[in-house]
Amino acid sequence: MSPGRPDRPADVAGGTGNADNRRRWQALGVGLVAAFMTLLDVSIVNVAVPSIDRALGATPSDLQWILSGYALTFGLMLVPAGRFGDARGRRNAFVLGIALFTLTSALAGLARSPGWLIAARLVQGAAAGIVNPQVTGLIQQLFRGPERGRPFGLLGATIGISTAVGPLLGGLLIEAGGEQHGWRWVFFVNVPVGIVAVLLGWRLLPGRPAGAARHRLDPVGVLLLGVGVVLLLLPLVQREQWRSPWKWALIPAGLVVLAGFGLWERWYARHETPLFDLGLFRFRSYTLGSLIATVYFGGFTAIFFVFTLYLQIGLGYSALVAGLAITPFALGSAVASALGGRIVNRYGRPLVAVGLLVVVLGLGAVVVVLRGGPHGSVPVLTAAPLLIAGLGSGLVITPNQTLTLSQVPVAQAGGGAGMLQTGQRIGAAAGIAAVGAVFFSSLAGAGGNWSTAFRNALLLAAGIIVLALIAALIDIHRSRRAPTPTTQH
Repeated sequence: MSPGRPDRPADVAGGTGNADNRRRWQALGVGLVAAFMTLLDVSIVNVAVPSIDRALGATPSDLQWILSGYALTFGLMLVPAGRFGDARGRRNAFVLGIALFTLTSALAGLARSPGWLIAARLVQGAAAGIVNPQVTGLIQQLFRGPERGRPFGLLGATIGISTAVGPLLGGLLIEAGGEQHGWRWVFFVNVPVGIVAVLLGWRLLPGRPAGAARHRLDPVGVLLLGVGVVLLLLPLVQREQWRSPWKWALIPAGLVVLAGFGLWERWYARHETPLFDLGLFRFRSYTLGSLIATVYFGGFTAIFFVFTLYLQIGLGYSALVAGLAITPFALGSAVASALGGRIVNRYGRPLVAVGLLVVVLGLGAVVVVLRGGPHGSVPVLTAAPLLIAGLGSGLVITPNQTLTLSQVPVAQAGGGAGMLQTGQRIGAAAGIAAVGAVFFSSLAGAGGNWSTAFRNALLLAAGIIVLALIAALIDIHRSRRAPTPTTQH
């Protein structure tokens, strides 16, 4: 069998033998490495901000765009890229995205001005948005039914680790490269990994199935969804730089545009394959699973944002120590994600509810141990509670993703995964905006008491996660009253 041929047996879930089974796991491995690399860049740059500021003389607005511009274009590309992969082949989209991500990582590391770095980060985020739906779609394509649990477990571990370990890896790279130029290695580290991922991705990932129909890509739908997502995200990612309260008017405007997107997709589906099939929301697993993911990421991502500020600015710890302090969460998440992927088919949504409850208990324990201010080393005091919260998180992300996508047909896997991840990005931006606002207002109101501000912010993050728990309990209650539909294969 020639590498890259679209009709090879590896395109069929389960393969036809040991060689094909090994090949699909190798393809998954390439996808997981790519997902780790692109998701890592959401958080790894946070600890490099002081170095970038000194090296390039960036303004606060520049720094905000360096951080949030990546998340903005990432979220913008997820659904169109997922649909492109469904229609034109996931290997093509994956290789294009990784090649572009690698190139822009090199350009970011070579930046000589804030504008140069911002432009590179915007395109880098778009490239990451191209890659990630292909990884989820690949799992849907190469694995079937209950056997998806294990690869989704590995993907969940990848998501949890990449989100939490970013500050640690960033701190290590800055320590190794020096304060002046260490930030450049935060970007350069992607280049060799990206080159290998391009070569292996082209060789191992299945091509477009022979004889598959070519569909138009719904440019009007792409435009409406893009405008709607930008209008929602812009006031959230620019909350500190745009002082006018009128910025919040963009959110209802974005909701109106997204409503128009829904109406257009419903009409377009009568004539062509739409950008996103609204019929997926008829599946309770997809609807409530997407809601749980969006709300959970609103609380989950915000935790690392305020914890890094508290440790580095409030308590004066180095970037490396701040990264190490988050490591227990990452380790717990990795272990529980792998386990959750194996047992999700046995326990279903109750497993997600247990995970959410454990996260809330872990965060509550952090608040308790820091009550009255830090009496000792904060990274040591918070290690055990964060490990508990990480274990819970691993039982949320992986099982929820597996259950959410379980009924999505393979032909719509990329678009379905893209919409799921778009919700996660919007949730993360909204959560950081809300929790960050409480953090900074508490800091001002408490006379600069960083511990009080951090505890208040953490309580809000835990409250957001409680909302996700309520959604999970609603799903469990409804599933006991109605038969579960057959999983799509």
